[in-house]
Amino acid sequence: MLLAATIQPFDWNRLLFSEDAPPLFLLEVALRCVLTYFMVIGALRVTGRRGVRQLSIFELSIILALGSAAGDAMLYDDTPLLHAAVVFIIVPILYLLFNKATEKFPRFSDWLEGRPVLLVEDGRICIDEFRQQNLTQKELFGEMRQLQVEHLGQVRRAYIEATGNISIYFYVDEDVQPGLPIWPERLTQTYRHAPEAGPYACATCGKVRELLKAAVARCPVCQDDHWIPACEAKRIT
Repeated sequence: MLLAATIQPFDWNRLLFSEDAPPLFLLEVALRCVLTYFMVIGALRVTGRRGVRQLSIFELSIILALGSAAGDAMLYDDTPLLHAAVVFIIVPILYLLFNKATEKFPRFSDWLEGRPVLLVEDGRICIDEFRQQNLTQKELFGEMRQLQVEHLGQVRRAYIEATGNISIYFYVDEDVQPGLPIWPERLTQTYRHAPEAGPYACATCGKVRELLKAAVARCPVCQDDHWIPACEAKRIT
C-alpha cells in the first residue's frame, strides 16, 4: 500500500525523466548503449557460431539489447521512457553501422561472423579445422545424423556455415567408400587391437586403413590408436 501511495499514475515528469538524474544523463545512457552493444557483440563472438545458430550475431545482439530496454521500460516505474528511447535510437544505428562495415570490409565480416569452414572432406574429418571450431564430435555427428548420414564414407564434403548449421554434399551410391560409422552405439565399440582383418576407421578423424587381425596401429593423420570397424552402407533417403 505504501508503494501505491508514493507513485502518482501518469506522472509525465516521472515517465520521461528520472528524479535522481539530470537531463544530461541521457548522454551517458547513449554512451552506455555503445559500450554495452560492443560487449554483447564480443560475448557472442566468443561463444562461437553454434551459440548463434540461424540468427546472425547482429540480429541476436539487437534482440538482446532492445528486449532488455523494452522490458525495463514496461515494468519498472523508475525507468524513464526517454532513457529507453535513447536505447531504441542508438542500438539500431549501431546495428546499421556494423552491417555496413561487414559489407564494405569482407575480412571484418569473416572475423566477426565467421565464414564457411570445411569440416569433412572425402569421408574424413579435417582435424585441424575441426579443432578450431567451438564444436564437439558428438555435436557434429548429431547434426549429420539428422541429415540421414550413416557413416563418413557417404560424405564428400561437409561445411559449418556462419550460422552454425551443417551443410553436406554426398557421394553418389556407386562412389560411397568405407567410413567411420556415426551411430552412437557404434562409436563406443572402439578397438586398439583389430578383432578381425578388414577396413577400420580412426575413431577421431575417420581415416580408414586396412588392419590385420590383432594388429595395433596409429592413425597417420591424428595419431589416435583407437579404431572402429568401417561401415560400407549406401545412403538411403
